[in-house]
Amino acid sequence: MAQFDAIVIGAGHNGLAAAALLQKAGVRTLCLDSKLYAGGMASTVELFDGYRFEIAGSLQFPTSAKVSAELGLDELPTVDLDVMSVSLRGIGDEPVVYYTDPMKLLTHLNDVHGAEAVNGMAGLMAWSQAPTRALGRFDAGTPPKTIDEMYACAQNEFERSAITDMLFGSVTDVLDRYLPDAEKHGALRGMLSFLAVNTTYRGPATPGSAAALAFGLAIPDENAKLMKKLRGGIGSLTAHLVDLLESGGGELRLRTKVDEILVDGGRVTGVRLEDGSRIDAPIVVSGVAPDLTVTKLIDPNLVPSEVRDRFARVDHRGSYLQMHFALDGMPTFAEPYEKLNDPEMQLAIGLFSTPEELQRQWENSRRGIVPADPAIAMQFPSVHDGDLAPDGKHAMSAFSMWFPISYENASYGDLRVEMSRRVIEKITRVAPDFESKIIRHTTFTPRHMGTMFGAPGGDYCHGLIHPEQMGPNRPGPRGFADQPISIAGLYLGSAGCHGGPGITFIPGYNAAVQALADAR
Repeated sequence: MAQFDAIVIGAGHNGLAAAALLQKAGVRTLCLDSKLYAGGMASTVELFDGYRFEIAGSLQFPTSAKVSAELGLDELPTVDLDVMSVSLRGIGDEPVVYYTDPMKLLTHLNDVHGAEAVNGMAGLMAWSQAPTRALGRFDAGTPPKTIDEMYACAQNEFERSAITDMLFGSVTDVLDRYLPDAEKHGALRGMLSFLAVNTTYRGPATPGSAAALAFGLAIPDENAKLMKKLRGGIGSLTAHLVDLLESGGGELRLRTKVDEILVDGGRVTGVRLEDGSRIDAPIVVSGVAPDLTVTKLIDPNLVPSEVRDRFARVDHRGSYLQMHFALDGMPTFAEPYEKLNDPEMQLAIGLFSTPEELQRQWENSRRGIVPADPAIAMQFPSVHDGDLAPDGKHAMSAFSMWFPISYENASYGDLRVEMSRRVIEKITRVAPDFESKIIRHTTFTPRHMGTMFGAPGGDYCHGLIHPEQMGPNRPGPRGFADQPISIAGLYLGSAGCHGGPGITFIPGYNAAVQALADAR
């Protein structure tokens, strides 16, 4: 008799969502993770004494109403915000303030950035509607669409053209159409470019990058729950999912590494652990990256070579830097950005580059050159959530593009030091006392993120948002739609699956739904 009805490998938010849903359905479920804590990239971690940081994910994305209800997400305590973020181009232009109230946002855009900005953003959102349906980012319990099915989502020629843009165009192709003024629309163009390329290894002018822009702009239907900042950091979401699993009778085991998914007679029988022991179950859901699941955790003789090769070709080139700072108080922003000294403006601040500069920096990074003026997304979560730092102090994080992944004239460590220095220098240009406020800091590269979270190449998407890795070329719970994995009881449920990255729970939800349907 099997020890459990189901085993979930990986206690990230997708793995925990799958485990909680299986247990809720009466399936005895064990969730295993090799790390010291649950949550994966949806964790709040104390890196320095008294300072807690959201290591990777920091927001619960707009979530399907069905998924929110089934996971009990609606009652989680949130941080009430008037301003979600502020974007600067960093060269003295007027900031773009993203008010949570849509009317305040539209009024701000019109009053400060002009009617052209309002019309341009409206045009962009209209452009994104058909690609959103085609990509199916928030579609719970549905398979990825074929190319023909993507185009069938279009209701008119404009929408067909938008899907073509998404599949073959670039970010700048789209921005030049809707926000063409490089000066007046500078901060908007910079923010939107950064939004897109942080999930790719392509510059904003590179064909195919528009898929990531469409992915980033996607909004679920009108019944969906909006983006949230959770009190206690994103780790409070993890704690909720762990409680949902365990209170229903499920089990979470940390520091437990799975070495192999066991298969007999074409069906999953359980897993073998690093210590040589085995745990039996007729269902295994893998929250590990799909390519690692297929090429590392399964006997190679059990999967056809063409299927293994297809998984092995996934592009995982992470090219970023993440820094976390323990600060001795909030830095003071200088002219012309004094309005950023208002706590309402301080949750998230972007110091962005133009699309043209981002493209040059990406091209240079391919030759081992660190950006001279890196684009940076900063967060000061302790401003609105005092439990994340000691009294009077602040926890701050910064994410920057593009960290070289190819290098010849300097060591990896030297490039890390150089880029982190440039990040600090750029922030200090807008907040002159920033560097003097730093008590301690640490720097993570893609290599560190790969080691900490098992993200291949440091790719937190588990498969970058390139058009050739979306739709029919992004696996669902049973593998690729046209090449399913012929192992009964095995399901894929990580960010590398259909639904993709971002804390939406769709990949984990889809894996649980498929497993339950097959069991019935």
